Amino acid sequence: MPLPSISPAPGLSRPEAGLLLGACALLGLAVFGPVLQDSAHQHGFADQRTLLGIPCALDVLSNLAFAVAGALGLAWLVRLPRGAVDGVSRALAGLFFAGLVCTSMGSSFYHWRPSDFGLLWDRLGMVLPFAGLLGLAAAGRVSQRAGIAAAGAVLLGGTAAVLWWALSGNVLPWAVVQLGGMLVVLALAALPQRADALAVHLGAVIAFYGVAKLFEAADHAVLEATGQWVSGHSLKHLVAASAALPVLSALAALQPGAMGHGTVAATGQNGAQHRPASGPATARSARRQGA
Repeated sequence: MPLPSISPAPGLSRPEAGLLLGACALLGLAVFGPVLQDSAHQHGFADQRTLLGIPCALDVLSNLAFAVAGALGLAWLVRLPRGAVDGVSRALAGLFFAGLVCTSMGSSFYHWRPSDFGLLWDRLGMVLPFAGLLGLAAAGRVSQRAGIAAAGAVLLGGTAAVLWWALSGNVLPWAVVQLGGMLVVLALAALPQRADALAVHLGAVIAFYGVAKLFEAADHAVLEATGQWVSGHSLKHLVAASAALPVLSALAALQPGAMGHGTVAATGQNGAQHRPASGPATARSARRQGA
């Protein structure tokens, strides 16, 4: 579906200017920052067990959570009534959920037999949901064109960062894409939600991401603490996939049959919503907002 036309503005708004300055700062760090190498034990995951003929089975199978979240989100997007949310947010949500499916495939491929080649595809898959999420955050808190620009910047910059790592071994640009992108989302969470945009609770997304990174860092420690039952990296996949829940929740509120007949007006800074009273006037207002 083609994106709606966006009326040109004479200049950048203050939030747009801030977003641009932040992007430039992150680009400068990625290009001119110190060379950072991956750990020598990058592929040495704690849980190496084979189950049902699947090597590193729990690290592989836990990626199904990404596929389930992505497929569910895409199905809900298809069912979403026309005009329930602006076209830019719809397209960015589609990129986010399709990216989760790609992440599931790329990460499963990597964990089946961990290697730099597999990690290349794992990271390339991750670029897509990062782009969709950052685009949704910018579109929801700044403007539609900011959302498109943010998603495009992550698609280009993230792909370039992964390819540069593959060629040079320098992982700093990729780290900037991941951690810098979450810092941008954190900053955007402090801004009020725009009307008509998809009301995603950004604080919840950041919380899930932070917990996932903690599990990743404690891979071996978690395996020991759980009596060899599950590793930190397997739990990292499950928690990271749970970061899709705030986006799914925002879509669920707009589904046919949801309270308020699928029309949601977001007012909270992190996606808090109120539902307008039903009636002919409200229906006319909803049609104007969705036009």
